[in-house]
Amino acid sequence: MTERERFNKTLRREPVPGLVPTFELEFYLTMEAFGRVHPSHRRYGQWKQMSRSEQELHLRDMAEVYVGFARKYGHSAIHVNAAPGGTETKIRVLEYMREIAGDAFALLVYCDPTFSIPGGGQMMAFAERLYEDSGGLHAEATARTIGALYETERIAVTGLIDGVCMCSDYCFNANPFFSRAMFAEYIVPYLKQSIEACHDMGLLCIKHTDGNIMPIVDLMVDCGPDALHSLDPQGGVDLAAVSRDYGDKVALCGNVNCALLQTGTLEQCDADIRRSLRDGMARGAGYVFCTSNCAYTGLPLERYERMVGIWRAEGQYANA
Repeated sequence: MTERERFNKTLRREPVPGLVPTFELEFYLTMEAFGRVHPSHRRYGQWKQMSRSEQELHLRDMAEVYVGFARKYGHSAIHVNAAPGGTETKIRVLEYMREIAGDAFALLVYCDPTFSIPGGGQMMAFAERLYEDSGGLHAEATARTIGALYETERIAVTGLIDGVCMCSDYCFNANPFFSRAMFAEYIVPYLKQSIEACHDMGLLCIKHTDGNIMPIVDLMVDCGPDALHSLDPQGGVDLAAVSRDYGDKVALCGNVNCALLQTGTLEQCDADIRRSLRDGMARGAGYVFCTSNCAYTGLPLERYERMVGIWRAEGQYANA
C-alpha cells in the first residue's frame, strides 16, 4: 500500500496498517532541512520575461523540493500551494511531482472561497458589512465560490490531485471571529457547496482553521469535510473530546502543540507529542498525525525532527 493510498483511506476513516499517516499543511523548513528555498518563499517578479526552458527548470525545482521534504520526513501527502503564473504552472508542478514520485504521495491543492478572519486593516470595515451589507456579502461569497471551484476543476480534471485543503481561518484562540449565527449565514452555505462540489470532482476535502473551533465545530462537521485540521490545543481544542464526539463523522489531523514544540522543555514537548499520538490513534483509524499549525519558519528543525523520531518509534497501530 502506498502512502497515497494510506492517506486517502485514513481520510475516509478506514483502518490502515503500520505507522499512522503524517503530513504538514506547510513545511517551510526546507532551507534548514536540505538547503533549498521553499516554493512559497521565492520571488518571481520577472517570471514572464523568462524563457520557457527557464520557467520549466524553476517548476521542476519546486516539484523536487515538495517531494524532497515528504520523502525525508515520511509524509503521506503534500499540499502544493505555490506556483508562479497561476493555475497552468501549478499543474506543471504537479505533473513534475508525479513524474518524480509517481503515486507515492497524495497531492493536495488549496481551495477555500469562504470568508476568513479579515486582516487588522480591514477588520472594522468587514464587521460593519456583516451588519449593514448582507446582500453584498452573499453576492461576494457566491462569486468567490464560483471562481474557486472553476480553478479547482481545471486541476481536478487532470487526475493529478487527490484532494483540497480549505484554509480560511475562522477562529482566534479565545473564540471564533464570527458569531454562531453569522457563521451559519455567511460561511456554512458556501463551505458546504464547495465541499459537495469537490466531492463531485472525486476530491477529498480537509478543512483547516486554527483557534477555538468548539463553538462552531458541529456546524463545520455538518458541512461534510473528510477531515478537520488543525485541532489547535492553544485554542483549547481537546483531541480526545473531538474524536469522541465527531470521530465517527470526520477524520482528524493535527493537535501537536506548536508552542510547546517551539519553546517548551524537551519533556513538555515529548509528552505533548505522545499525547497527540495516543488520543488521535485511539479509534484505530481516521487520524493524521501532524502539528497544530504547520512547520513554520522559526520552528527549530531539531524539534520537528524530534517529533518525527517519536512518531516513527511509537506511532505504529497495534494491528500492524
